[in-house]
Parts: sequence; C-alpha cells; structure tokens
Amino acid sequence: MFPDPQLHHADPYLLVAEKPAGLLSVPGRTPENQDCLVTRLQRAHPDALTVHRLDQVTSGLMLYALGKDMQAALSGLFERRQVSKRYEALVEGEVAAEAGEIALPLICDWPNRPRQMVDHERGKPALTRWQRLGFDPVLGQTRLRLEPVTGRSHQLRVHLASLGHPIVGDVFYGARPAPRVCLHACELAFTHPVTGQALVLHSPVPF
Repeated sequence: MFPDPQLHHADPYLLVAEKPAGLLSVPGRTPENQDCLVTRLQRAHPDALTVHRLDQVTSGLMLYALGKDMQAALSGLFERRQVSKRYEALVEGEVAAEAGEIALPLICDWPNRPRQMVDHERGKPALTRWQRLGFDPVLGQTRLRLEPVTGRSHQLRVHLASLGHPIVGDVFYGARPAPRVCLHACELAFTHPVTGQALVLHSPVPF
C-alpha cells in the first residue's frame, strides 16, 4: 500500500524521511497497527529511533536518530525549540488576513480521545503562526503556511478548526470528507548536533 521510505538526508547519525499520509509514525497498540514508518526504516537501519511524530493523516518530513545518544541529542533540540518546522495546509473557507497567530491552550478531550480541545483553564499553552499563501474561490479553500511554535498533539488541526477553518479532509475536526487531510510537513531545519552543519530539508507539497 505504501512505497518504501524516501530519505531526504542520511548520515551515520540521523535520517530525515518522508512519511506518506495514512502511515503511522510509530506502532499502534493493536496487531493490525504495527506497520509504521520507524519499523520500515529499521529494516535498513536497525538503530533508527523516533524523535518526534506526525499524525497518521499528515504527510511530510520526519527526523530519526541512529542510536540512543543521538536520540537524546535530537530530543534536546526539540525541547529547546531549536528545530524549525513548517507545514502547508489547505483549509475550508477564505482566511481574509495575510498572517497571524493562534494562541489557544489545548488539552486532551479524554472521553473522546485522541481528540484534543481548547481549554482556557486546564489546557497547556499552544502557539501557531500562519501566513496566507492564496485563496481558490472555486473550491472555497485557502492555502496556508503554518509554523507550530509549540508541539501539542493535533495542535495545527485544532487551532485551525477553532477559527472556523478546519483543514480540508479533517472530518475528525469538523471538515467535509476529502481524499486526504491536506496537511503536509514541508520544511525541517536544525543544526546537526555532531557536525554543526545547518540542515534545511524540503518536501514538495502533494496537494
């Protein structure tokens, strides 16, 4: 069903791979949900370890460590917000402004997990920056570039839905059905912990 993992970068310390929409980042709990990107990468790179995740419905760039020491180093970059992540999305309706920020605290909607929700009393701070790239008046869809400053679960999906502009295809958060959820991790930038090289990886947006 899914092609072999495409690598955008590989060296003795880390990998940057492309996750197709619909493939899990890590194994699920049930036997039928064991197929995922990290287990596919481990066939050729047995020491590949997860550093961060993308939702199953999201496609795009993912960073993997080769070995536990590099996993700790890369996890530290994420914790210190030294990894720049940019996404592109199509959302329902016209977003009139050119750019903005969404600062809404998020928490798990526990009875409906894994659904997340805005909760101003108990939620953890979450910040998303966005920029309008264009509007298609025929389809009634706006293309946005997104930068999650924080990394909460389902953050981009909940934040955009909370504005009344759910991501196209994201029926989980109120959008109409579509062939896929139109959210793609298109850019990943960070400084290599070992070589000091500034790495900027790009992935073409498939929608």
